[in-house]
Amino acid sequence: MANPLRALPAVTTLLQDPRLADQPHELVVQEARAALDAARARLRAGAAPPMDLAAEVLDRVLAARRPQLRRVINATGIVLHTNLGRAPLAPEAVAHLVDVAGGYCNVEMDLGSGKRGGRLAGVRGLLCRLTGAEDALVVNNNAAAVLLCLSALAAGRGVLTSRGELVEIGGSFRIPDVVSAGGARLVEVGTTNRTRVADFEAAVDADAAVLLRVHPSNFRMQGFTERPERSALAALARARNVLLVEDLGSGLLGSPPVAGAGLEAEEVGAALAEGADLVCFSGDKLLGGPQAGIILGRAEWVARLRKHPLYRALRCDKLVLAALEGTLALYRDGRTGGIPAQRALRLTDAQLKARAQALAAQLPGSRVRADEAFSGGGALPAVALPAWVVVLPSADPSGDARRLRQAAPPVIARVARDQLLLDPRTLLPGEDATLVAVVRDLLCDTSAATE
Repeated sequence: MANPLRALPAVTTLLQDPRLADQPHELVVQEARAALDAARARLRAGAAPPMDLAAEVLDRVLAARRPQLRRVINATGIVLHTNLGRAPLAPEAVAHLVDVAGGYCNVEMDLGSGKRGGRLAGVRGLLCRLTGAEDALVVNNNAAAVLLCLSALAAGRGVLTSRGELVEIGGSFRIPDVVSAGGARLVEVGTTNRTRVADFEAAVDADAAVLLRVHPSNFRMQGFTERPERSALAALARARNVLLVEDLGSGLLGSPPVAGAGLEAEEVGAALAEGADLVCFSGDKLLGGPQAGIILGRAEWVARLRKHPLYRALRCDKLVLAALEGTLALYRDGRTGGIPAQRALRLTDAQLKARAQALAAQLPGSRVRADEAFSGGGALPAVALPAWVVVLPSADPSGDARRLRQAAPPVIARVARDQLLLDPRTLLPGEDATLVAVVRDLLCDTSAATE
């Protein structure tokens, strides 16, 4: 019996297939060798010979050339979806980013004098104007912002934090670990559910450096609870010559996008006005900009952070700064309606229902029902947002969700209560038609009648 391995073509023979002619030569050679190795392994295991090895090579090449990081359509209804990059940028921020990225820029040059300038000149003035802060610093995320504050201001000394705020958020970011990494000593104050100013006052000693107030991020404590007012902690900090540093988590500039959700406590300007020496928050959550950790507050302490060696390791590049400047400019100009995350959170029940009905009318077999969603990204913990979703016809919701993720472009749907759902809250302008085309092609029986 003839050896089936001898029937496999040589690499040079595969390279002559016209379907591979337009692909990068070195990549085709690599994938042809890999395809042949895989075919030999299958044949030795008793499998049938490959039908079209050149087609397999082409599939491998195309898969290798496909970018890993791709734009997707977010139909989950989760506005700040961590796995999907959190806040999408406003078109104006994208335009500024592209303009800066496509050439050289004055990231560290003062165009007036021609000498070296401040890296943060573009965002620093905007942040101070919008919040009333004396100075501003930007690093690569909010965890880095907290770490820098503690490293520069509390190394070797005590950091007082309520036991109810010793939180862990996504990625195993734990406040006790951050305090330790900053070289400081954690002093736990109060109890899990109730902490008072008197608890902080009793714990302040000569070794204390910082009172650290922390946003709960991804949970909400209810019932028999108590948390010190910010202004009262600020007064204590001044009286005992320590600093009040607050991790605001999301951070908010201006009016809350969702009424009645308690977001007023995260308004950055208010936190500074009530006496916090420094506040830290994320740029890619409620702010609606790129991933960044923003630190605002008194000039004396921001200057200390800027001079600390860790700052250089944590600072942002020109692309993040351009995207952040483009986002902040919208706040300055009173045009926050153009920021996708802000717009999505402000959508009304009537707007969401109308959009869901418009989608369902184009998707045979689908129907619309009321639901609820969440902001995601640690913002608005445990606060449900009203939603209207499109329920797609599906006998295998998890399998169909996988097929949608593998489409071009990928569509990220939501599976809940054994149903496959599309939530229009997170669809960006212009994505509706593309979404409908992908779903109809993969899932819908176009001969069925719309319910």
